[in-house]
Order: sequence, then structure tokens, then C-alpha cells
Amino acid sequence: MAESRSVTAALDPDWWRLFQDPILTDLEKDVADANLDLKAASYRMAESVAERRIASAAQFPHAEANASYARERASTNGVLGLLGTMEQQQAGSIANGAQGFGPTALPGSVGNPSFNLPQYGMSASWEVDFWGHVRRQVEAATAAMRGTEEMRRDILVSLMAETAQDYIDLRGVQARLAILNHNIGIAQHSVQLTTLRFQQGAATKLDVADSTGQLRLFQSRLSPLQSQQAHLINAVSFLAAKEPGALTGQLGQSGTIPTVPAAIPTGLPSQLVERRPDIRMANERLHAATASIGVAVADFFPRVTLSGSLDVQALQFSGLGSWASRQYGFGPTATLPIFEGGRLTGQLHLRKAQQKEAAILFQRTVLKAWQEVDDAMADFTAAQNERDRLQEAVQQNQIAVETAQAQYVQGASDFLNVLTMQNALLTSQSALVEATATVSRSVTHLYRALGGGWENRYPDAGPDRVRRKSI
Repeated sequence: MAESRSVTAALDPDWWRLFQDPILTDLEKDVADANLDLKAASYRMAESVAERRIASAAQFPHAEANASYARERASTNGVLGLLGTMEQQQAGSIANGAQGFGPTALPGSVGNPSFNLPQYGMSASWEVDFWGHVRRQVEAATAAMRGTEEMRRDILVSLMAETAQDYIDLRGVQARLAILNHNIGIAQHSVQLTTLRFQQGAATKLDVADSTGQLRLFQSRLSPLQSQQAHLINAVSFLAAKEPGALTGQLGQSGTIPTVPAAIPTGLPSQLVERRPDIRMANERLHAATASIGVAVADFFPRVTLSGSLDVQALQFSGLGSWASRQYGFGPTATLPIFEGGRLTGQLHLRKAQQKEAAILFQRTVLKAWQEVDDAMADFTAAQNERDRLQEAVQQNQIAVETAQAQYVQGASDFLNVLTMQNALLTSQSALVEATATVSRSVTHLYRALGGGWENRYPDAGPDRVRRKSI
């Protein structure tokens, strides 16, 4: 089989199409559309968008309207007792707003009367962001939102690779089942042959027992492989958000292991940072941590707020329309922290430490990415070398089996030699299938390391339909 090589051509976002397997292509689409982990990540993305919107609202004035109605009574013995009023007035004249309340408003112990207090108006406030407190908060929230989006992309990249790996493993198990069934057929023929020769006196009972034992050994290997097949079908079904066994009709029939093309486009190494979502996510976390330092620094400076209110208040509903019932207030308010017990300093030190940690994690993520790409390339080359050597081994073992069988039929060799050659052939055939699957699987590892598989995918984000965008 011709060796495949990586080329610096542009990386296809839908890299699994290189295998030219329509079933795999359909599975990848189903997983991207229905996977539950991806949908949960899309909702987390919607949450981060809402959090960013909440943070950005602080940049704008806040205004609200209000209206109230209360039935009240002032205490004669409270602070209003300091005011004093005209003596011996009727309750009606007191409650009409013509004069205030006091201890002499009514004789005896009756005290002040209850009264109505309707009111309506509006108020507004706006923080003047001199020191960038609000701006840096919005910047941190924006970076956190982008980091959440990159996390969702990273999940998608992993899902695309995992789907391809499970599918390749499934086809590998099915190929091993086919080889095992073929060898079981050969073993059954050997049992028939040794039995016939024993009946003719040309073979011993040992030959019959050896051939029967080998047949049972081969048959015993069927169940574990069938179990692996069921597990892999269930794994792919789970990725596509389907119940166990739902894809048995589609995947239960044996198929070939997806073949690797001669050229594997990997793009330029310099594009790795631009493409891998985990690197982009680490960069956004570093950005958010840096912006948080700006918020902590701004906390040391005064915070200035412009506020104002306009209300209409009267003791009678008929007075609410009078211009004389208006009351208002406006002006700036400045707050300056004087003593916080070290809270602000501690918070600043915390944010700086978090920023340094984020910088280290970013560096680690980049180095880890390079390592994963290099390891994947090495694995790809090694898997192809192993596959090529095993192909030669299978060819030679087939010749050995045919020769041993011919010698046994001619009486020039015992049946033990035939059994030995058959076991060696089955072992090398199974190893070749596994090596072939490993070559294809190493391609999925390579594209996972390269961060391919998210650029053109737009999974639904639920009712908010937050959709993925290519950057």
C-alpha cells in the first residue's frame, strides 16, 4: 500500500471527507447537530453572552419610573414632636396639607390622624467612568464570552475526532470478525479433513483432537469481538444523542476501514495558534485576567455618579396635577474608599497573581499543542511502517499455511505444523487489521491536534440560537 504523506496545503475543516466514506460523513453531521454535550456548551455560550450584556449595561444611564400610594400616620411622640403646629385644629384641616404635624395637633391622647400619600415620578443615574472601572469590566466580560465560545469549539473538535475514531474502531472490529469467521471456516474444513483421514487410517486421533480444539478456540474469540462491536455502535449512538442500538441497522453490516489518501493536508505550522480552540480559549482567559487588573486598580479611585429625580407628591389625589406638588433633586455623588482594611490591596494582588497564572497556562497550552502535533505525526509514520511490515508477514504466512496443508495431505508433515501455521496467519491478519485501523485513527489524532473540524460547523444553540461564527 502506498505511503501517505502530510502536505502544507490548506486544512479542510471537514477533514473526515478525506476518507471518502459517506456513512462517516453522515455520522459527523448527525453528531454536530444533535450531540448533547455540544448543546449544553451552546447554552453556556448563550449564558456568557447574557452576562456580557449585563456588564455592558453599566456604561449607559439607568432610569426608572415609580409610583406609590400609602396610608400613613405620624407618631406624636416621634421626631415630628420637635416641629410643633398650631393648636386646636380639626383633623380635617391638619390632613389637608395646610400645616404640619405636632404634639398639639389634637387635644388629648388621640394623636395625629392618618393621611393618604400618593406620589409618582422618575429617577436616573449614570456613573461617569473616569478611571475605566466599567470599561475594564466590560472588556473582561467580553473576553470571558469569547473564551466560552472557544470552549464550545474545542468540544466540537473533540467530538468530530471521537466520532471518527469510534467509527474506525468499529470497522476494524468488523474486519477482524470477518477474518475470524474465514479462519473458522478453514478450521471446520480441517476437522472434516482429519476426521476423514482418521476414518481411512491415514491420520491419528490426535490430529482430530488438535483440529477440533483449534476450531473451538477460534469460535471462542467471536463473542468478545461481537461485544466490542455492540459497545462501539452504542458509543456512536450516544454521541449522536440516540438510544443504545439505534444505529445497529446503519452500522451493523460489515464495512471497510476508511482508507487514508496519499496526501494529508495539514496547513502551515504558523496557523496552529489561530486554529486550535484551546489556545484561543487560553488567550481569552489571559485577556480577561488582564482586564480584571484594570478593574482592581480603578477601585482605588473615586467613583462619580450623576443622579437626579423628579417626583410629584401631594396629600390629596386632586393635588397630583398641580405644578406646586413637584419635588426634585439632582447632582453628582462621589465615593472615595478611605479605609478598607486591606481589601482593595489584596484584591489587586489577587488579580495580578491570576493574570500571571493565566499567562503560564497560555504558554503551557501552546507548548502542549506543539507536542500533540509532533506526537501525532510520529504516530502516523510509525503506524504506516508497522502496517507495511505486517502486510509482508501476512503474505508469507499465507504461503506457509498453503504449503503445510499440502504437505499434510501428501503425508510429508504432521497436522501440528498446519495448526501452527494457521495460528500464525490468524495472528498476523488480526494485527494487520489493527495496524490499518491505527493508520486511519492516527489521522484523526493528527487533525484533533491541529484543531480542525469547527470552522464551518453551525450547531443550534437552543431557543436563543446562538450560532458559531468563523473567525
